[in-house]
Amino acid sequence: MSAAAHVAVHLSRPHRTVLVAGTLGELKGPTHGLVELPLRLWWGPQSAFDLSEPTMLAWMYENVLREAIRVEELRSFLHGPTLVRVWPELNLPRGVRAAWETRHPRLRLAGTRQTTDQLVGAF
Repeated sequence: MSAAAHVAVHLSRPHRTVLVAGTLGELKGPTHGLVELPLRLWWGPQSAFDLSEPTMLAWMYENVLREAIRVEELRSFLHGPTLVRVWPELNLPRGVRAAWETRHPRLRLAGTRQTTDQLVGAF
């Protein structure tokens, strides 16, 4: 598939389909610093996300993955390798997770690998 976005049949919430990037490589968003999301993606009082803080980074990614309606929003605010790294920790609606994992099996494997590593490390 091309680098164009793929709109899945999964829903991020009722009546809103999930927007999924065509490739993880096209996600070239920032990896550090403060990021301010546009009001359309984030309407809370805290407008800047400090990407050096894991909780803030996850919070920003969750919002972008849930709320994006344009592929450019995905490309501007998400970073492919970072998405793979934090994927298992993200709190996402079932439809968002299913749509992204269907298009990008590497994300599903990232979650499985971490779960396996945690289980092995527990013994």
